[in-house]
Amino acid sequence: MHRVIASFSRVTFPRNRSISSGVAILVVALTDNKNRTTAEVKAVANKLGGKIASAGAVNFLFDQKGLVRLGIDGRGSEEVELTIIDSGAEDYEKTNDGYLVYTQPKQVKQISDKLSGQGFKVLGIELVMEPKETIKLPEQEAQKVIKLLEALDNLDDVVEVNSNLG
Repeated sequence: MHRVIASFSRVTFPRNRSISSGVAILVVALTDNKNRTTAEVKAVANKLGGKIASAGAVNFLFDQKGLVRLGIDGRGSEEVELTIIDSGAEDYEKTNDGYLVYTQPKQVKQISDKLSGQGFKVLGIELVMEPKETIKLPEQEAQKVIKLLEALDNLDDVVEVNSNLG
């Protein structure tokens, strides 16, 4: 019996001004071979018009947030929204499936527990990178950026793709 030990690295690839549009893209990969993953990300970016920026070049355009996903449970929206506000959440967004509740990263578990304790169905919690500002593009340019985002997301080692495309 052989024991295999793998070492994985978390690698962030900042992209700036993809396809000359001014859209910032932040790619996060988990890899056992940084050189292979870097080459794959660069190949996709070059093929679809993206450019790799220096480390940290676009990080300042994003804020890390905690995200709690709540399911709809039949309560009135006013009651739900007041409970979210009282939980200490920073912000929330109503969706077709429920609510997205934004928190400080260190408070995501605490706020999730508070909402769960109030009888809400917590569908999941995670840390996300939210853009500070979004960029709106004409449809044709936006489709090019979306194609790049999807191609990056489809790479095996990529675990997260963030952008400020509005």
